[in-house]
Amino acid sequence: MDAHTTRRLNGEDYKTLSLAALGGALEFYDFIIFVFFAAVIGELFFPPDIPEWLRQVQTFAIFAAGYLARPLGGIIMAHFGDKVGRKKMFSLSILLMALPTLAMGALPTYASIGIAAPILMLLMRVLQGAAIGGEVPGAWVFVAEHVPEKRIGFACGTLTAGLTAGILLGSLVATVLNTTLSLAAIRDHGWRIPFFLGGLFGLLAMYLRRWLHETPVFKQMQERKALSEKLPLQTILTSHKRGIVVSMLVTWLLSACIVVVILMAPTLMQKQHAIPAALSLQANSVATIMLLIGCVVAGWLVDRFGAALTLMGGSLLLAIFSWNFFHQLGGSPEMLFVWYGLAGLSVGVVGVVPFVMVKAFPAAVRFTGISFSYNVAYAIFGGLTPISVTLMMQLTPMAPAWYVLALALIGLLVGLWLQSEKQRSTLLNQVNV
Repeated sequence: MDAHTTRRLNGEDYKTLSLAALGGALEFYDFIIFVFFAAVIGELFFPPDIPEWLRQVQTFAIFAAGYLARPLGGIIMAHFGDKVGRKKMFSLSILLMALPTLAMGALPTYASIGIAAPILMLLMRVLQGAAIGGEVPGAWVFVAEHVPEKRIGFACGTLTAGLTAGILLGSLVATVLNTTLSLAAIRDHGWRIPFFLGGLFGLLAMYLRRWLHETPVFKQMQERKALSEKLPLQTILTSHKRGIVVSMLVTWLLSACIVVVILMAPTLMQKQHAIPAALSLQANSVATIMLLIGCVVAGWLVDRFGAALTLMGGSLLLAIFSWNFFHQLGGSPEMLFVWYGLAGLSVGVVGVVPFVMVKAFPAAVRFTGISFSYNVAYAIFGGLTPISVTLMMQLTPMAPAWYVLALALIGLLVGLWLQSEKQRSTLLNQVNV
């Protein structure tokens, strides 16, 4: 076992983690701020005489378009990330996110230009999706290849917490605006403010990434001429099918948990349970802070007990706490904060996910392997989840809870499979010795 595997994190590692997490947080803010203003965007960008449920479906469909666009942008950036370097693509994704976000804040509404308004919003959302498709997998690969092997869980969990901080920032901005501005002011101009802020955040993140260095793993592959000779996508599709399947399943857990419990819940609380916007967003901020903590804790546990046990334990907590949160909606405000906070903490199980994916692919095709699996699964499950849950709620108001319960079962089964694979690998090593 070499020194790089066992050494402690040093100052350069912490600098890389900090800058990567901060940049990711600012870019993720740009991508998700839409959902916190979904209600007012739905009112302003669609005809006023359509049914409310149809307005919600159409609004969430525009939100989903960002997820559906992720695979193409992610695969293209990952291809060049595996060929020419992680850092270059890691920086490019920021610019591709900042410009559409600024444009979204300046778009005219349905009252001004009619059907062109939602079409333009959809186009900007697609461009955002292409950018984030390269950002998240690239960030996980970047930090995982900088830190010692025995600290990859903590690094990936910390970065995931940083990405989630973008959600928290969005929630806080939305809370401030809903607290300080009247509903009329938000509908008039206030909803544009977070998009303008997002564009500025993106440009700041691009500047900060000037101080990052290429990963040691990629430099070594360049020196040994060990970069993939074939198309990286061809290699993973022919030689790493098992890694793709596992990565897609855990991405389903990651994407749908965050979409349902963190991103959709404030709108559902406002529309289905008449909870004031300011109160629902305050509770969402608490849940998101707990999610940040959960991601870091999950990464720490992975380095000590392995991904399988951490995933199984986290999935059980997810089932218990999320069910109670959705079941208690409409109760006392105090219990809303308690159960939402615990639900957010349990969603921290997603901190295990990047570690599982990093380990699923060899370094030469790692960026492409994670990007393909993660973005295709996110496009399907992350993109269709809001629409599916909204339609399912026509049958039962507990639809979000049942959906998360199914996700927890998937997490538990993947954890059991990873544990069996680990035991089989140990037995094979003993036989070979």
